[in-house]
Amino acid sequence: MRIVTTLKSIRWKITRAGLRQVVKRAAKSVLINHAFVDANGHPYRWLHSDIETFLASVEADVSALRPQATLDALPSFGTQLMVEFATYTISAGRVLTNLGVPAEVTRQLVSDLGWDIYRRLLGLTSAPVRMMARDPGRRIRWTIRMLLWFPFGAHGAPGYAVETSRDGDDILTHFTHCPPQTLARRLSEQEGDPEILEVFRKSWCTYDWPGADLIADDGHRGHYRRTRTLSHGDSVCDMCWIARSAQQ
Repeated sequence: MRIVTTLKSIRWKITRAGLRQVVKRAAKSVLINHAFVDANGHPYRWLHSDIETFLASVEADVSALRPQATLDALPSFGTQLMVEFATYTISAGRVLTNLGVPAEVTRQLVSDLGWDIYRRLLGLTSAPVRMMARDPGRRIRWTIRMLLWFPFGAHGAPGYAVETSRDGDDILTHFTHCPPQTLARRLSEQEGDPEILEVFRKSWCTYDWPGADLIADDGHRGHYRRTRTLSHGDSVCDMCWIARSAQQ
């Protein structure tokens, strides 16, 4: 038992060191290029020292937030990893807000930071499939099935709960429980701050459209459809990963 605990501790130390580097890279890529506007309406841009201060504040907030994420109660490392990412999303939004960044700008910046990370990880994950398969539908189906094994393993609540089916060449994934969304919603309600959930919704819940096109990699948009979303208050995220877009 002690050996298992030690191994888990080592795994998280390595994982979190990697996460810090990934977040740092995204922050330096996104924030250095954003034009801010001060209280007097004057444009300015962040210095490297501003970004370092932001990163240090995010790390401190993540550490304070982590106990509320209850990672040990989650059924798999993949689920825990996604919730750990969600704590960074929430903390980034809170730090930017505390720095006086307007709400709409905060949402966009957090979304851009998350997308910079997501697209790199998704591109890396889907690369072997894109090399093996030329058909965009096959690329999507194989990649989604792989992602449903890790990190989105469908172990049921309190982990991910998802029903998977086929509609011709399209693959349907109907999520009825999403731990990162659950964390954002719970904290939003506990702190009486709807902006926590809104920042999450405007970031995590927007990535699947461009993500599906990235996986298909056929030069067309339109490989994803969703009409209901958990973070919007619906009972399901009714995702449809489309083999061939309407543009084809």
